[in-house]
Amino acid sequence: MFQEFRRRRAAGPAGLNQLPFDPGNKSLQYSNRVGATENGGETSHKRQRTIPPDTLQNLNLESPPMDLGMSDPAAWATAMNNLGMAPVGITGDPILPDFDPTLGIMTGIPPINPLMPGLGIVPPPIPPDMPVAKEIIHCKSCTLFPPNPNLPPPATRERPPGCKTVFVGGLPENGTEDTIVEIFEQCGEIVALRKSKKHFCHIRFTEEYMVDKAIYLSGYRIRLGSSTDKKDTGRLHVDFAQARDDLYEWECKQRMLAREERHRRRVAEERFHPPSPPPVVHYSDHECSIIAEKLKDDSKFSEAAQTVLTWIERGEVNRRSANNFYSMIQSVNSHIRRLMNEKAAHEKDMEEAKEKFKLALSGILAQFEQIVAVYHSASKQKAWDHFTKAQRKNISVWCKQAEEIRNIHNDELMGIRREEEMEMSDDDTEPSETKEMEESALISQTEALKEENDSLRCQLDAYRNEVELLKQEQGKAGREEDSRKDQQLKLLQQALQGMQQHLMKLQDECERRDAELEKEKEQKVQLEKLMESLKEKQELVAGQDWVKDSSDQQDHVSSLSPVCSMNQEKEGMLERGLLSSPIKSEREALLVGIISTFLHVHPFGASIEYICSYLQRLDSKICASEVETLMTRLQHTFKQEMSGVGASLEKRWKFCGFEGLKMTT
Repeated sequence: MFQEFRRRRAAGPAGLNQLPFDPGNKSLQYSNRVGATENGGETSHKRQRTIPPDTLQNLNLESPPMDLGMSDPAAWATAMNNLGMAPVGITGDPILPDFDPTLGIMTGIPPINPLMPGLGIVPPPIPPDMPVAKEIIHCKSCTLFPPNPNLPPPATRERPPGCKTVFVGGLPENGTEDTIVEIFEQCGEIVALRKSKKHFCHIRFTEEYMVDKAIYLSGYRIRLGSSTDKKDTGRLHVDFAQARDDLYEWECKQRMLAREERHRRRVAEERFHPPSPPPVVHYSDHECSIIAEKLKDDSKFSEAAQTVLTWIERGEVNRRSANNFYSMIQSVNSHIRRLMNEKAAHEKDMEEAKEKFKLALSGILAQFEQIVAVYHSASKQKAWDHFTKAQRKNISVWCKQAEEIRNIHNDELMGIRREEEMEMSDDDTEPSETKEMEESALISQTEALKEENDSLRCQLDAYRNEVELLKQEQGKAGREEDSRKDQQLKLLQQALQGMQQHLMKLQDECERRDAELEKEKEQKVQLEKLMESLKEKQELVAGQDWVKDSSDQQDHVSSLSPVCSMNQEKEGMLERGLLSSPIKSEREALLVGIISTFLHVHPFGASIEYICSYLQRLDSKICASEVETLMTRLQHTFKQEMSGVGASLEKRWKFCGFEGLKMTT
């Protein structure tokens, strides 16, 4: 039996069977009287039962032929009429001559082509609110009789997820698996069938919708052949069944859908993610030269600066690559000038746009003034009387609107002018009196000294760092380098002591200058008080005695003359001290510090061209004559020596600040 079942599954659906009402079909076995007997003699009522259109559209042409007796021409005509075809006899003559093919006994059913594909015995699920009229189903070995339509529909359990298996109960005792396959294979392809000895079985289909077709057969009474024996009859009960295979396939399908959904979400998220930045290359001399060129290009500066930042954070800076990194940092610093120029250009464009906007606003305001003047002239008596009431109303409304718009534009223009005046007033608040200039000069001197003090402190910290580095490297180096490192440490300690002494002197001088500045301020306050008292006395005695007043003034002037002379002497001493110093500006002080550091690293001296080439990397405006003049003035700090023989003779500058410090003290 199972071999035949597998053979049927492998063979697939068969071709079209002969129509049950084909006149050429000789295999009709049962007469119409059998159906009438089984249905209690209500054959005529069964013939007139209405069938929904979708039920007829899903009739399967593979179903076995229905048994209609050829001896009853009325039954044959009724069946043909129900299907919308003109009834014909065995010879092909119409049985009913007045038959209208467009009209049938069953109302509301259009004509149906019996050869239409897709027709099946078991229809799809029907909505519960639509009345269902089931018909007799004839198979080769059995007949299915529909249940009473007045009875409630058979109860079913809750449908399990992914259900493809049904439970079939109420089978006849003499029913076989072939009979079950013959009934339910019309619902769809059967995968497995498990029959029990207790008149029930489980059937598993390939698709879920086939289960709904099988549920449609629940409640049908089954009869094997034409026998009325109890063992050959039964009532089918079809219900949903739980199966592990169904649940497993449903879970696999859900997991697959979940994976697809996660993949779809991931793709959507990745679409909106910003692209990851490209990886920064590792440092090398070739890459360093490329980045140095990019730093000079405005369009590639951001990328190159990020690369330099990454290299520094990675720890690529060492003694060998320090000069390259310093040159790149210098290029970064020079980019500030380009940015400032760009900012100035944008500010210029903004000023031009502001000026253009102000001119355009002034023109608009002038035109509004003309419009308002037109309205006012039209409102005068000699012209106003000639307008109608509606025209006067419109003119007055227009005049108010124009005045409001004019006032708004006027306020905007005045606001722009006020802002410009405030900017101009901020620029004009600089002091212009001579005394304030003197105070600013003293303050600038003190600030210069403070800046010099800070720079010396930075240099001192740098020397300390170098000393610490040398101490750390001293333990790692060999014995051969110990003597040289000791000498370097001694030199650095001496330089450190000299810098500390110089720093102490600068601090003392700064404190002294601060004290002098405070004294000058106190004397200035006293002078102002004396001048105010003199002015008050002059106003009091202005009309009484001119001679006495003149003598009093001479006495006061004589009393003030020592104080003024003392102030003049102090100012002269400060000016002489400033003029006598060889360093005249902060720029020269910075140059002296940088040259001293450079020559200290070159103990055998360096030519003026070598020194200038180093300084021009910091500032391209430095010239050799300026540097040589400055070094010539500082004889105790720098000295010039001749080195070489014959044609290789050259002048070299050396740092002699340690010896010159003893000579100056």
